[in-house]
Amino acid sequence: MVVASKRYRKAAEKVDRKRIYPVKEAVSLLKSLPPTKFDETVEVAIHLGIDPKKSDQLVRGAVSLPKGLGKSVKVAVFADGTRAEDAKNAGADFVGAEDLAKKITDGWTDFDVVIAAPDMMKHVGKLGKVLGPQGKMPSPKSGTVTPDVGQAVREFKAGKVEFRTDAGGSVHAPVGKRSFQNDDLETNILSFVDHIRHLRPASSKGIFLRKVVISSAMGPGIGLEIHQ
Repeated sequence: MVVASKRYRKAAEKVDRKRIYPVKEAVSLLKSLPPTKFDETVEVAIHLGIDPKKSDQLVRGAVSLPKGLGKSVKVAVFADGTRAEDAKNAGADFVGAEDLAKKITDGWTDFDVVIAAPDMMKHVGKLGKVLGPQGKMPSPKSGTVTPDVGQAVREFKAGKVEFRTDAGGSVHAPVGKRSFQNDDLETNILSFVDHIRHLRPASSKGIFLRKVVISSAMGPGIGLEIHQ
């Protein structure tokens, strides 16, 4: 049985779980909760009105947040030749081909994003069992399979985030750090929610954005008042 820390219990007492808060008030509340000893990532979770068992209702992609993420993103790139040089010049942390695939197969996963040139999918395709469960498998839809690997590296380094529907029909994404200015957190949250709103599958019925919650990495969830 997991016992919540004293700090968490104190934070949870300040949040009304039955209420949904306007974004500005929710961010102010989040920032007022007892802090941890590190600068927590702020995350948003959106429960969608979809059937996650139907492939045509799955929501997946990537979006650049206007205020960035406030964190260093480790990017691994599958490319060779001039594309490999482009990736390195753009700031990629790891670049390789078959050698990089072997390293990942052997258990190394110290990276946040994987980008691949189309001709490298012959190596990346074998890594589905490792990268898939971690949400790191490259795909054209999220912009991580692209001939312009250099541009993709720059975008993810600048604050582009990937997202995909989980088994429960929700999407999750980091939207900044607790140390961000309130206005910057609000901007990133609303930008992400708006992006998801525009990805509504045609076959989705009823309310699409069923529940939106923000939280710090070690804090309780705070429900958001979001217009459909």
